[in-house]
Amino acid sequence: MSFQGQWADSLLAFERAFAAKLALWALASILVGSALLAWIRLRALASSLLRHFALQSLLWASAILLFALWSRRAAELRDLAGVTALDRSVWFGLGFEVGLVALGAGLATAGWLLGRRLGLVGAGVAIVVQALALSVLQLQFASTLIR
Repeated sequence: MSFQGQWADSLLAFERAFAAKLALWALASILVGSALLAWIRLRALASSLLRHFALQSLLWASAILLFALWSRRAAELRDLAGVTALDRSVWFGLGFEVGLVALGAGLATAGWLLGRRLGLVGAGVAIVVQALALSVLQLQFASTLIR
């Protein structure tokens, strides 16, 4: 990994843009999850799948929003050691998100195979969606680090 041609102020701008993208995704997920819960309530639907999908989306989006706000606040000008630490944390996060995709897929599969427990299926699918979106955002950020 080469950091030649990288400037601390450019990296700081990339970090802040990454935090903004995370916050935007989180806010969109909160909006969709809330709208879905409102729609379920207004229509008096008894959809366990949709309800658990919406609740998981809201929970993950809230955590992502908190992380985005913290990341924005913690962003600073970095030296080579700071960039290396940031790079490692980004790749660790990607590994964690791959694990979350597997966890969500496992929950959805288990829910389906164990008697069509649709609440578990909805929760698993929501975890997969959130983890995949985070992975895409992390990969975009990682690509700026290795350029």
